[in-house]
Amino acid sequence: MQPDPTVEHLDVVIVGAGLSGIDAAYRLQTDCPGKRYAILEARDAVGGTWDLFRYPGIRSDSDMYTLGFPFHPWSGDRAIAEGGAIRDYIADTARAFGIDRHIRFAARVTRASWSSDDARWTVEVDHDGGSRRITCAFLYMGSGYYDYAAGYTPDFAGIDDFAGEVVHPQAWPQELDWSGKRVVVIGSGATAVTLVPSLADKAAHVTMLQRSPTYIVSRPSRDRFAALAHRLLPGRLGGVAAKWKSVGLGIASYAYARRWPDRMKALILKGVRAQLPENYEIERDFEPSYAPWDQRICLVPDADLFRAMRDGKAAVVTGHIDRFTADGIVLTSGEHLPADVVVTATGLVLRLMGGVELVVDGEIVDPAGRLIYKGMSLSGVPNLALAFGYTNASWTLKCDLTARYACRLIRYMDARGFASCTPRLDDRAVTAEPMLGFTSGYVRRANAILPNQGSKAPWRVHQNYALDLVALKFGKLDDGTMRFEQRRA
Repeated sequence: MQPDPTVEHLDVVIVGAGLSGIDAAYRLQTDCPGKRYAILEARDAVGGTWDLFRYPGIRSDSDMYTLGFPFHPWSGDRAIAEGGAIRDYIADTARAFGIDRHIRFAARVTRASWSSDDARWTVEVDHDGGSRRITCAFLYMGSGYYDYAAGYTPDFAGIDDFAGEVVHPQAWPQELDWSGKRVVVIGSGATAVTLVPSLADKAAHVTMLQRSPTYIVSRPSRDRFAALAHRLLPGRLGGVAAKWKSVGLGIASYAYARRWPDRMKALILKGVRAQLPENYEIERDFEPSYAPWDQRICLVPDADLFRAMRDGKAAVVTGHIDRFTADGIVLTSGEHLPADVVVTATGLVLRLMGGVELVVDGEIVDPAGRLIYKGMSLSGVPNLALAFGYTNASWTLKCDLTARYACRLIRYMDARGFASCTPRLDDRAVTAEPMLGFTSGYVRRANAILPNQGSKAPWRVHQNYALDLVALKFGKLDDGTMRFEQRRA
């Protein structure tokens, strides 16, 4: 088949200009020089999550020495950085390496169709009010895992009766003024524990209303080891040292929590107890019913949440909502929480690959019916990489490994004249398991759209950077599962 001259052809299309997409672009132009690529970004700015979220106090929930790019280490003195600084850092990185020249904004990918006869993807894009097609040999999905259009808000009884303002953090109105007002933040995850101390400075009072407790750990926002490493070590070595210190501590603490959950639970609660008055009912508001890392642990920098509670500016209430009233929320216990502003920090809506429809040789691909290969590709889908970070560590750690592995695949195919690579599930001993082992509500809601992992390698998803580093950087490409094919005649 002769190529259509009206359709642009690229070697690689990257979807998304957030952390994942910028990282993939750097690896591609460094490890596969000469490849023609473009980043298609549905929004009008670089940054992804860090440009979308603008609620008060938005910050990283992982340290920046691992969330940052390994090729352009974070050099700020704050390990826990605010959202605007992260957004600027991503944009500065794109400019510094010339990646920004490859970004096409307001370009929303709606469909990607693979043809085995042509050994290429046809990517359908809504751009500038019109529709166009781009073909490519390799497709890299760096579009995250949740819906940018709206967050998740349950159907609360009587919410229309509430006379105040109801906002979701994902669509925070910049004109909102909560000065001197009573604020109730519904939720107990990372967003809620970030919002509460940030709102407490101006509000009359802030209440964090949770159905059940979450594990919360306080840590300094400034990393003394990282500061010392940057001062003493030349060039990028300071960033490398800070990264590996954080990686090592993360792996060790996660392994400890899974091996001795009761001990880890006791350590976490001891830390909370040290921050609150002696007579506070810690078990009621801060002791979850699940083991540490069954759900993500929340991080609060410099104990800001607990400081707001000690100062009387904020409180935590554990209970279930019965209904909204004109001036607040009534719990099933009968307690009434007065409110002028209610913030529904109730979670995200997961949407894999930005909602792009995948089609392989005319058949629509349902990711939920596929297994994920090495945490980065879908079974039976050729020439595709999917950036999906860790649940127990920084997102970028895994995404950078994925980008580097994708580049290894591309170089391998070029050197041997292959046109496609497809992970094939032929081992009947492999059984499907949930991709994410979390019990969080947003994960349970997403089980119907997420792919599964397999019971053994290479279909097993490791939540361990060291294991993935060995497998993806040094592991064999032609492993008997990834099948390589020449272009069809």
